[in-house]
Amino acid sequence: MHTLLQADNELEVPDRPPSLALTVERTASALQDALSPALASLSATPQWADWRWQMRNRIRSLSQLKSFFPQLEPATDLFDALQTFQMAISPYYAALIQRLDTTDPIFSMSVPRAQELQNPAFLNADPLEEDHDMPVPGLVHRYHDRALLVATSACAMYCRHCTRKRLTCAKETTISTSRLTQVTDYLRAHPEIRDVIISGGDPLTLPTPTLEAILAAVRSVPSVDIIRIGTRVPVTLPMRITDELVAMLRQFHPLWINTHFNHPCELTTEASAACARLVDAGLPLGNQTVLLKGINDDPRVMETLCRGLVKRRVRPYYLFQCDLVPGVEHFRTPITRGIEIMEYLRGRLSGLAIPTFVVDAPGGGGKIPILPNYIVSMSPTHTVLRNFEGMLISYPEPSQNTAAPRPAPAHPAPAVKGVWALTNGSSTKLVPSDTARIRRRTRKPVGAPVADVALT
Repeated sequence: MHTLLQADNELEVPDRPPSLALTVERTASALQDALSPALASLSATPQWADWRWQMRNRIRSLSQLKSFFPQLEPATDLFDALQTFQMAISPYYAALIQRLDTTDPIFSMSVPRAQELQNPAFLNADPLEEDHDMPVPGLVHRYHDRALLVATSACAMYCRHCTRKRLTCAKETTISTSRLTQVTDYLRAHPEIRDVIISGGDPLTLPTPTLEAILAAVRSVPSVDIIRIGTRVPVTLPMRITDELVAMLRQFHPLWINTHFNHPCELTTEASAACARLVDAGLPLGNQTVLLKGINDDPRVMETLCRGLVKRRVRPYYLFQCDLVPGVEHFRTPITRGIEIMEYLRGRLSGLAIPTFVVDAPGGGGKIPILPNYIVSMSPTHTVLRNFEGMLISYPEPSQNTAAPRPAPAHPAPAVKGVWALTNGSSTKLVPSDTARIRRRTRKPVGAPVADVALT
């Protein structure tokens, strides 16, 4: 594989120091107040807007990092982490760093740290077993109707939580013409594959003619209906979304793009403009967020991110549990934390703005959606459901698919019916009375005395 070719408002992050009030949207002009005068000075030059210059001048060493951030005092163990997992940070993305420590989400996602060397035995370089599901070099075929093409190992920024460190921390390469031919031959031999994801690395870091050749080769396969591109470029290198690139991409509709915003502070003016250029060209945008401890594992941070994405016409698509790759143990959260976040979002956001929380199962098990439990009880005649407020609802099942109706009880039902009454259909709902929705209906002030539940 190695040889393959700013803010709407202020957001307070709870349980952290008050100094962590984060400005959600930042602009290039705000760099004048950033920690790095060197980056602020560069941002005023014409070359700053040249994505090729940004790629050539990525921060790859601690000495480069120190030159931009003189206040940084890298420790020996930081150097050791860099020897294990390489670093690459575009100047644009580095300029978003506001604090030189792990309280800053940009710093945490881009700068190596000692914790990356603390790896339990269950972490694996290829936990999803992509290499095992690779019938030809560069093409992962796990799901029946989908395949993933690894077009390049290069990225504008090496995310510290990357699931493909085995590729991105090696030599930066691009898929060769001969291997691309192998891929298209395989796709033609397997017409069940209707959807091809172009991934990497980051395919949008490729020169436009190279990416065009890859897209044209995949589009030449008659059975491929949809092409998708997975990219973090709108986040880490938004100047790459040029008119030339967009015009080229428009040739290959239906073409979808999934990007990767993890935190509201990445929703800069530049990133927003890049997303707008893509959407205005008829390229639907989805977002895949990774749940990261200390960065976005707070429900209110996730709510702000999802609201900001939808405002920019980017559909929150997946919220991923962090994969079991080396170097990420300090980022991992319990699965229960993701469930708590999903519970919080439901009812506070439109369904359009709520991603699906998934675990990409180790061992090549694929994406498994994880949801809060909204089914309380089931019987042949009724299913008891719970909504986001805690209201319990008795849903009658279709009579033609059930057993004979239950006979009426010989004795009167007890005064406190509970879930049992919902299951047998004698009551239809169990309603918590002191909710915002009920207070709106009854115009009761917050804190007014109310009954615990109303059973009807």
